[in-house]
Amino acid sequence: MKISYDWLRTLIPTDKPAAEIGALLTGSGLEVEGIEELESVPGGLRGLVLGTVLTREKHPDADKLSLTTVDVGDATPRQIVCGAPNVAAGQRVVVALEGAMLYPTGGEPFKIKKSKIRGAASEGMICAEDEIGLGQSHAGIMVLETELPNGTPAADYFGLGSDSVFEIGLTPNRADAASHYGVARELRALLRQPCQLPDVSGFKAPAKAATNISVTLDDAAAAPRYAGLLLENVQVAPSPEWLQRRLRSIGLAPINNVVDVTNFVLHELGQPLHAFDADQLAGNHIRVKRAESGEKFTTLDGVERTLKSEDLVIADANGQPLALAGVFGGQTSGVSESTTRVFLESAYFAPAVVRKTAQTHQLKTDASFRFERGTDPNMVPLALKRAALLLQEVAGATVAAPVVDEYPVPVGSTLVRLRLPRVEKLVGQFIAPARIRQILTDLDILITEELTDEAGHEEWILSVPPHKVDVTREADMIEEILRIYGYNHVALRPHNSASFLARFPNPDPEIIRQNVARLLSGQGFSEIITNSITNSRYFKTEAAPNAELVHLLNFNSAELNVLRPSLLPSGLEVVRHNVNRRQRDLKLYEFGKTYRQLPDGSHQEQNQLVIYLTGNTAAETWQQKSAKSSFHQLAGAVQQVLAALGFPEPVSKFVEHPYLAGGLTLLAQNQPVAQLGAVSPATLKRLDVSQPVWYAELDWDGLMRKYKSRLVAQELPKFPEVRRDLSLVVDRTISFDQLRQIARRAEKKLLRHVNVFDVYEGDNLGKGKKSYSVSFLLQDATQTLTDQAIDQVMNRLIQQFEQQAGAVIRR
Repeated sequence: MKISYDWLRTLIPTDKPAAEIGALLTGSGLEVEGIEELESVPGGLRGLVLGTVLTREKHPDADKLSLTTVDVGDATPRQIVCGAPNVAAGQRVVVALEGAMLYPTGGEPFKIKKSKIRGAASEGMICAEDEIGLGQSHAGIMVLETELPNGTPAADYFGLGSDSVFEIGLTPNRADAASHYGVARELRALLRQPCQLPDVSGFKAPAKAATNISVTLDDAAAAPRYAGLLLENVQVAPSPEWLQRRLRSIGLAPINNVVDVTNFVLHELGQPLHAFDADQLAGNHIRVKRAESGEKFTTLDGVERTLKSEDLVIADANGQPLALAGVFGGQTSGVSESTTRVFLESAYFAPAVVRKTAQTHQLKTDASFRFERGTDPNMVPLALKRAALLLQEVAGATVAAPVVDEYPVPVGSTLVRLRLPRVEKLVGQFIAPARIRQILTDLDILITEELTDEAGHEEWILSVPPHKVDVTREADMIEEILRIYGYNHVALRPHNSASFLARFPNPDPEIIRQNVARLLSGQGFSEIITNSITNSRYFKTEAAPNAELVHLLNFNSAELNVLRPSLLPSGLEVVRHNVNRRQRDLKLYEFGKTYRQLPDGSHQEQNQLVIYLTGNTAAETWQQKSAKSSFHQLAGAVQQVLAALGFPEPVSKFVEHPYLAGGLTLLAQNQPVAQLGAVSPATLKRLDVSQPVWYAELDWDGLMRKYKSRLVAQELPKFPEVRRDLSLVVDRTISFDQLRQIARRAEKKLLRHVNVFDVYEGDNLGKGKKSYSVSFLLQDATQTLTDQAIDQVMNRLIQQFEQQAGAVIRR
């Protein structure tokens, strides 16, 4: 939210620097994220002053140049060479002094220096309007009509004072500060000086009129207050410069005087307004009602929208929608250049109703931003009068009828009980009751009753105005007091302590996650974090049917409408983004959640660790050629993660995964904990990824359930290990993992490690056959192995390979 400091000072006069005001606001909870210096013209006319031409003579060496002497308020007049044809003695002019930076209209900036022009010294420059960015004319120098003394800054003459614009990170609970007056009201309490609402005492409306716009509230709960005013003789035209400058200062583009006034009042007072072309209101009647389900309505942006029965609309006497209440106007009823009669709307709508309509139709406007958070129902008539007076000034409007104000059940103040000892307990420091009383008064909070409980403690019953929508409890009230009192004024205790110690899980999942993250990062992987919300079209043809998708009811974008059932699509979006920018060699990992809807309607969340490999393993150098990433590199990374978690040798089987084209499923304690392989071409095509990607998905929740934090220390063996090799010819369908499991079952005591170091397939082996060259490491922790013991183990292994795998031993 942008707040103009110059605009703010019309509501709370202060001479404090913008930086100090920004620090005060940040300390009170309105975080100022930045302060931008704004100039109405580039350079702010710094270094330019008013002067008087004393003499003018023809330049001796140039027919089109003049030698002048100019009084700029110094002790000695300055000689300036001027090329303007209209320069003459006695003129009041704008002079750029030495060192001034000029920003000409449509040209490059340049600096004024003391120089010689055709042999004559020139100590400045007499300026035309285009030379200083004030217009387009270059017919001659600017000649002023003014009594201001020589040396007066030109910025003062033209009223071009600079402005500072605060960028405030407004939190959702601070609807009361969503305007210049809201911020001024905050500063009133912080600076302890009065702020002022715009003067509307000049507003006059006729007691009655022959024609007026009547209003009916069909749903008073959704629209507790609705006021309107009929204006005639409106002349739609561009706004005056002061109004355009105000709007530009906060980033708004001027449209016309009627629309600009409604925007001005919204940002000044926080009350949204809407202007209808009164000639388009059938029956001179306004109905605030719910829409008909399926009804079509075209909004100001030209988009035809299908309304729902929950939408609140502003309709005419025929029930035809004219606007989405509190959100957006309609195309047919808006103000145009031909409009002469305007009906101004100022209303208070229920926040939940506006929020639902804005979310349903994906419309985010300045009006809905405020209505969704809660506006002040008491500001409705004041904003209407303020806008009417401004339209009288800038559009020649006349008030044609009395104000219509439908307010069947006034919104009352909220009563909150405040116990003064409770303030000290929660703040941690005593605050004098007189200071608390002053803070409450500055915040428009009234003390309606002062009581004493049985223990003699003082407590107050407070009346909180409706604009403070977030203050409903005693804790909220104490927070308000502390904000204004100042967090920095609460002293730290010498020894901070807590009366409660939280129980930490053992093992701590966060520490385990950090250890695994460091392991992967040490291998050259980069961690990514992707959005949990994704596009449902990624899953339309996959194994996850729509019934399992968790759909968002109020999504901000049609491309972000479901919670992800898999991390793969969002990760592939990251891969695509990098590959499209020629970053093709990627090693990535992510910890994240997936979401599914179960048949009984409940939802399941699952934590996963996913790993991506694509491109080359390393860049090509003179020492080595680049090589493509492979499945075995991915499998090695997964194996290291599992080993670090206490699962060094998982069992594997072929993968069955909707997004993978082949790969393995790894099992620990007979439960699948990881799936890895190549992402299927169909999935890559759907995500528009142009190169192969290896992908691993680990069930992090399952691994955490099986994780054992206890470490078992063993003495290193004193006796040597022995290696024996076998070459096994088996059917092509037999995997190495099956052979390893056979070996583990056959010898549990002496077998330490099984490894395959060569795989061969050829015609000489026979059709459908392949050969594994496998090494076996044997070791006894109690003695040196004898040849007899080694032979017994190897014979037992050979026998089991022959029986269980149909292996033929190549000798």
